[in-house]
Amino acid sequence: MNIKIPIILTSVSILLLVIYGADAAIGGGTGQGFLPFDHKVRGEALGIPSVVLPIIAYFISKGVSSKLLGGLIIISGLLTVVGSAAFLVMQPSSTTELDKNRMSEFGPVIAVGIFIIALGVIKIKKSFKSLSVS
Repeated sequence: MNIKIPIILTSVSILLLVIYGADAAIGGGTGQGFLPFDHKVRGEALGIPSVVLPIIAYFISKGVSSKLLGGLIIISGLLTVVGSAAFLVMQPSSTTELDKNRMSEFGPVIAVGIFIIALGVIKIKKSFKSLSVS
């Protein structure tokens, strides 16, 4: 299996996350940034593919060892977790109900980011194991 396709998928994920973060930062988290999207469309158009692509990349490259791909997957997961946590913290809090709504919105995204990081760590660990077996 060629490792180029999973590397490209994960690189696209990182690019989408950077665009998402920049657009959201310019738009103040919920407002419109430089892209003509509101926060919901931005999440669907940029956010969903950015978390699905590294997961696909991991599973289609399951039998191939690659520290580079593992590192890219970790970067993608870190961007997901750090970006979500940053926007969660930046949101003004006024009531407990709003805080629960925000956690229900950001919590699953942070959990998926942690899962993606774990996949990257597994990919790197398997790469080291395949080196020692050779």
